[in-house]
Amino acid sequence: MAILDVIKSRREITKFEERKILDEVMEEILDAAYYAPTGNNLLSREFIVVKDRRKLDQLESTTPFMKWMSTAQGAIVVTGRPKISKYWLQDASIACGFIWLAATELGLGLGFGAVYHSEDEEESVKRESYVREKLNIPADRRIVAILGLGYPGEKPKEKKLNERTETIFYEKFK
Repeated sequence: MAILDVIKSRREITKFEERKILDEVMEEILDAAYYAPTGNNLLSREFIVVKDRRKLDQLESTTPFMKWMSTAQGAIVVTGRPKISKYWLQDASIACGFIWLAATELGLGLGFGAVYHSEDEEESVKRESYVREKLNIPADRRIVAILGLGYPGEKPKEKKLNERTETIFYEKFK
């Protein structure tokens, strides 16, 4: 599939089929994460692959908004390293986008679970501490997101976008 077609077809999936993700497929998705660009080529993001059903079920409790983890067949937890780069959040976010597009291209769906919360430090600490404890993540890492993966068990509606003229400007903001 051409990259623009993948971008246009990408949707968040919140219900997955009970069908295992092949290791080769997961490795292709991880290649997309691994090769995602970083600021100054500093590798300030890391990825934890979770396939164990018990752990996936535990991760569902990270926030009340991740009920879709109950049917996800795998997850990638994306972390950032502030001591490595001041661009850790951007680096991790770009990798999340690459993971999402690779998953879509390979026929998988993805649910996005935000863990890091930039506007509510207390909530962020609560979420990150929970995941940190479950997956033995070192204290110097920030936990950006949990990406639940699986074969789509639903077909979401088409996206309704604003007119391009409301979003894209040339030469100056209008």
